[in-house]
Amino acid sequence: MGGMSVRTPSSEPSEATHRAGFACFVGRPNAGKSTLTNALVGQKVAITSNRPQTTRHTVRGIVHRPEAQLVLVDTPGLHKPRTLLGQRLNDVVRATWAEVDVIGFCLPADQKLGPGDRFIAKELAGIRRTPKMAIVTKTDLVDPKTLAEQLIAVDQLAKELGFEWAEIVPVSAVQGQQVGLLADLLVPLLPEGPALYPEGDLTDEPEQVMVAELIREAALEGVRDELPHSIAVVVEEMLPREDRPADRPLLDIHAFVYIERPSQKGIVIGPKGKRLKEVGIKSRQQIEALLGTPVFLDLHVKVAKDWQRDPRQLRKLGF
Repeated sequence: MGGMSVRTPSSEPSEATHRAGFACFVGRPNAGKSTLTNALVGQKVAITSNRPQTTRHTVRGIVHRPEAQLVLVDTPGLHKPRTLLGQRLNDVVRATWAEVDVIGFCLPADQKLGPGDRFIAKELAGIRRTPKMAIVTKTDLVDPKTLAEQLIAVDQLAKELGFEWAEIVPVSAVQGQQVGLLADLLVPLLPEGPALYPEGDLTDEPEQVMVAELIREAALEGVRDELPHSIAVVVEEMLPREDRPADRPLLDIHAFVYIERPSQKGIVIGPKGKRLKEVGIKSRQQIEALLGTPVFLDLHVKVAKDWQRDPRQLRKLGF
């Protein structure tokens, strides 16, 4: 049959059918993708510890339902390729879009469709077999008339590009409006099958932990011989910068790199602060790729005397 699935009416009632599959949300930065993910999962995003080999992509969260399991995966942001790397990245994105069971395209209700949205929609039009759902986010920010106009514009966009949305759903993740409905509409688009992850198998690893790990990796690079393990990173806070326009958000991250002895400080900081600066640049790029938002990274090196042997310090440092 070559990948075609034929639905035969089954004798048992349809409630017994369990579905499980992958979805990814796409959209330009600040389209509300992570807020929506958190609202669907119902907690700050859980990252799984041992993921099945069905996906090569970061799992952002898992929606458990008695009758279904929806696994939300990340794709690197799609952008107009300016470089070869950008080209490669876009190839990865296209491959992912062809692998997932449904794509949710997030479009904020409070911003008119722009060239960025058109670019993504055009790419989506080329992915024939995967169902595509338009999710109009941030509906709490607009009046009913503006929302209606946006829904019509979104519908039009697909028509112009020669495809049809499986659904168009307005949601407000912040106020929790229609989030349950969105899950209800995503579930039928998943293939039948058992759960891909056991229900208890989620290690709750918030973004801060992943950010700390990226900084630690960057800090260890090149000094592993001198400081094999004596570096711990604590992300003190991650806060969106106030007074930024909606289309140019900035996330302030304040982090401490802890070392055991004062003599190690020079190694991490480097001559004239050069190494620490490199660590900042390298980890910032990776954090921005992870979180999909521009970041201001404030790094400080602190001595925590013999932290590896002090249980109180270890707890504070998250070990």
